[in-house]
Amino acid sequence: MTTFFSYEELTWPKVYDLPRDTPLVIPLGTGYSRERLASALGNPPRAGLLPPIPFGWIGSGLFVPERLLGAYLGNLLDSLRDDGFPRVYALTPQGIDLGLGPARIALTLEDMPGGRSQAQAQIPSDRDRGKVVVIPIGHTEQHGYHLPMSTDTLIIDAIAQGVVKATPQRATRLAVMPYGVSTHRQAFAGTLNAGGRAFEDFWLGVIEVLVGRGFERFYLISGHGGNCSFLTNVIKYAGDRHPRIFCATAWLYLSGPKGVAALQEHRRSEQGGMGHAGELETSLILHLKPELADMDQVVDETDFIATASYAMDWVEGGPLVANPPWYDDTATGSYGAGSLATAENGERWLLSAIAEKADHVEEIHIQHERRRARRNEGFGQWGS
Repeated sequence: MTTFFSYEELTWPKVYDLPRDTPLVIPLGTGYSRERLASALGNPPRAGLLPPIPFGWIGSGLFVPERLLGAYLGNLLDSLRDDGFPRVYALTPQGIDLGLGPARIALTLEDMPGGRSQAQAQIPSDRDRGKVVVIPIGHTEQHGYHLPMSTDTLIIDAIAQGVVKATPQRATRLAVMPYGVSTHRQAFAGTLNAGGRAFEDFWLGVIEVLVGRGFERFYLISGHGGNCSFLTNVIKYAGDRHPRIFCATAWLYLSGPKGVAALQEHRRSEQGGMGHAGELETSLILHLKPELADMDQVVDETDFIATASYAMDWVEGGPLVANPPWYDDTATGSYGAGSLATAENGERWLLSAIAEKADHVEEIHIQHERRRARRNEGFGQWGS
């Protein structure tokens, strides 16, 4: 009998230690028979299930062109192959061809009524037009010796849920996407990478679908820093293609004046203590999923090579933008002082992050409505 384990709950050293013949599977949605999946894999003793992709294919409730999802998913599978895992697969519903060849396993969705993907419960309905569509994007990547691969996804999903709960008449949301871009991925085993170009094309495709359904206000929020520069490109392209929408993003969370003040008020680490898998992210996981934080394995690393115009903390300091190799500054994958984290601070900072994003939702409404009024008045080129 095959035992399936949750890849995203592992730390990267545990991924590194996996036998390289272990099958690893990325599903499209949920609701597949594990018995049939095990049979399709040849009934291995163990197999890893990675986080499911929540939408993007026919039947998911939000369909983008197959070439866009195929490129996104193909890059993720290549990440695992690059780490030495030859048995990597995409698990898809029947009748979906993403150009993945023998890397695709097709099964019937069985566990949901009507064979539907659970992701459909988190696709905005037509009655949500007029709300801001919050689009949370996490990642599956290393977070030092002590935090799970799912850290970024868990955090940004909790923030998105909190925003919609706090502003139900103003915001709706998509299901969280658990994969983004990691250009540093070769340094630490198990980190995935959707690829910058494929990432941008896919999210532009998602915006195109939602605009076609009548949605006009979008907020793409990221739990992973590597996504942010690519999301900036997405919102710029989307604004050019659809000048009557308002599409926005921001640097991670707790990056505005109120958020930074909340961090400064309660943090225990000095500058450099919150860069990655440090005090902030560890505190949030201790609050959200304490069973996934292996605090006995925490290693603090704060010796980032900093200069006047380039430093590392949660909000990266200085005007210089660069991407030096991670292994210049960290041996374990951590930038920061995870040992100083507390669940109490995690709860405080989560609430502050939700409040910050809820404020952004309100600003998006104000921006969109004031701009629409100006256009309707024939302002400038709109009147010609």
